[in-house]
Amino acid sequence: MARITFQKLDDHSPAFWGLLAMHAAIIAIGLGAFFYMEHHGHIVTGMNNAVVWGTPHVFAVFLIVAASGALNVASISSVFNNLAYKPFARLSGILAISLLVGGLTVLVLDLGRPERLTVAMTTYNFKSIFSWNIYLYTGFIVIVAAYLFTMMDRSVSKSGKATKVMGWTAFVWRLALTTGTGSIFGFLVAREAYDSAIMAPLFIAASFLYGLAFTVLVLLTMCRETQQELMGDEMLYKFRNLVMIFALAVLYFTAVKHLTALYATEHHGVEAFILRDGGIYTALFWIGHVLVGNILPIVIVAFLAGQGKLLTARQGLAAASVLALLGGLAFMYVTIIGGQAYPLELMPGMQIKSSFLDGEVAQYSPSLPEVLLGIAGVSIAMLITGVAAKVMPFLPRGTELEHKAA
Repeated sequence: MARITFQKLDDHSPAFWGLLAMHAAIIAIGLGAFFYMEHHGHIVTGMNNAVVWGTPHVFAVFLIVAASGALNVASISSVFNNLAYKPFARLSGILAISLLVGGLTVLVLDLGRPERLTVAMTTYNFKSIFSWNIYLYTGFIVIVAAYLFTMMDRSVSKSGKATKVMGWTAFVWRLALTTGTGSIFGFLVAREAYDSAIMAPLFIAASFLYGLAFTVLVLLTMCRETQQELMGDEMLYKFRNLVMIFALAVLYFTAVKHLTALYATEHHGVEAFILRDGGIYTALFWIGHVLVGNILPIVIVAFLAGQGKLLTARQGLAAASVLALLGGLAFMYVTIIGGQAYPLELMPGMQIKSSFLDGEVAQYSPSLPEVLLGIAGVSIAMLITGVAAKVMPFLPRGTELEHKAA
């Protein structure tokens, strides 16, 4: 394979500064939303005693899961020795760190009393998956940063051994991270919508799809800004195949989760709620998660994009990636909000009614400050990635971009 050279994002359009300014403005608005909720309390949000994890948690978990998957490209290069992905490994690593930082920022700000974070970081209950996740998240940042160092330092990267070791370490750690995130829900036996070992592999499959979607969109943006061909037809074809594989994997594990739950009589109620009677949650599951997030991306890249078709390969890949991310948000909303909205089974086999609305589906409508804080997490990730590409050589040097249908 020819020697790969890397570059900073030196030559770019004026729109690049506008894009960074837009993300900075969104972050400022998100911080304003946080201070508003912090000052007035959660009474100004849609959250209540039943739904205690709101829309910011949807964005936070979505970004954390996507962070693991964003390392796909680097892992395929170093762990599986597929050199075609090597030019994009650096960008893959910095994007993974950026997405995790964005998700953790939203998570910390949404939990309230962020100044007491040091207490959570120094006082552990190791029977709780939340305590383990603190190590998984911080360890991921440190390991991926070290992984990037082995790729970017010439004296270290020359032999390739250190990069291989750190690549394997990052690969195993990212699987553990996503397993831990999925297990947050899988271990919650009190919530019937969760309480399933399949949540961990489902989240891993979802991370592959969402991380790849973010990677594709960032790469396409960088192609536009550098006016260089960073992804040739071969890579477009590889990314197209990965989108189809990962989307099919998400559909498979989703089907397994719900079919196994339907097999057990105790879960018939919650399954009927999610799949048929849940109103907005049912619509988001079938239309948002299944159709928009998985089926449409497969249809687009397989049948509608390519030479002589409705869309070019790049347009189809971009459209499929955007739809996959929208579907991912829908999936997280159904999982996190819908799982809390369904009433707790306090006494199995008995109907429960009380003045505290026990036995009734909880009502939740996201407030504007919650949505703004969640979106700010995405902007934090994109701003970090953009600034990093501007100041350090994370991008491969490609050929001059030709505007052609691919």
